[in-house]
Amino acid sequence: MQPDIKRDEARRSKTPINGSAPPAAPLEPAKGKGREVEPLTDVHALMGWFETPAELFKACETLRDAGYQRFDAHTPFAVHGLELAMGLRPSRLPWIVLGGGLFGLFGSVLLAWYTQAVDYPQNISGKEAFSFQAYVPVFFELTVLCAAFACFFGMWLMNRLPRFSHPAHTHPSFHRATDDAFFISVEAADPRFDRAATKKMLAALGARELVEVAS
Repeated sequence: MQPDIKRDEARRSKTPINGSAPPAAPLEPAKGKGREVEPLTDVHALMGWFETPAELFKACETLRDAGYQRFDAHTPFAVHGLELAMGLRPSRLPWIVLGGGLFGLFGSVLLAWYTQAVDYPQNISGKEAFSFQAYVPVFFELTVLCAAFACFFGMWLMNRLPRFSHPAHTHPSFHRATDDAFFISVEAADPRFDRAATKKMLAALGARELVEVAS
């Protein structure tokens, strides 16, 4: 038989671990204005994805109407009219291409004129030293060549390339951006960005897997 142990004897005495010192008084909340929590500086954007281009289109229109400017869409194929839904301004690339083409045209004309009429004029069958008709193919080729170079390098500069990685690539499902998902990312640098409000807005629009990606 087990010995009969009294309840009082079995009850352990609760003594403070610091000896006979009295227990510390509970902390009172600090008075005055509390310290504001600073936002994370390493957050690049809030990202989520939609199942259909129509949902993405509507989300872009909502963000545009709400005053957001620094947001982007990542789609597996071109969505016509999406640039209007995002409120994007017309691209400056055509002006860069035009400038490159004009540079090639006037540069080739100047080169032909200088070499044939100024630096080394020749009398060939009584023709004028600068017979531009013979150099029309050169003018055309240099115009196209310089315009192509301007387009190529202009795209690199405007898209900040080369860039071997981007914060959007860290989203766990971003690989679906080339398959069947339509992503949207709202940058933290946008003046209208608020972590709670922006996330609530995107969630109400049907965005899935909302994740803050680090810069």
